[in-house]
Amino acid sequence: MLKAGIKGEQSVEVVYENTATAVGSGVLKVFATPCMLALMEKTACDSLIPYLDEGDGSVGTEVNIKHVAATPIGMTVRCESELLEVDGRRLVFSVKAWDDAGLIGEGMHERFIVNNEKFQSKADGKNSK
Repeated sequence: MLKAGIKGEQSVEVVYENTATAVGSGVLKVFATPCMLALMEKTACDSLIPYLDEGDGSVGTEVNIKHVAATPIGMTVRCESELLEVDGRRLVFSVKAWDDAGLIGEGMHERFIVNNEKFQSKADGKNSK
């Protein structure tokens, strides 16, 4: 059962492929903001897996984050998520990320519970319009 307090944690090593230079979000070889956001979403999403009904998943619908410090290649970024609010199918998470030197990003992330097959079918239906 989904309830406030569910936590997730994941880490990723900063390599060239997840730098701002590589993903096109800047020219510096530091952990890219889009990659930090993806890590935050994945951490929140994966934390739900044990609590969802078979065939259900979740989709991200809103993000409000700050990227407050740069992380160079070779360091590890650790992300934590915590489910703060459950409102029917709407879920609100706090997300934070750190490297070995301290906090690098934080914010809020909203997800919705969906039936995977129904959601995918509806999305795929856009191709026939």
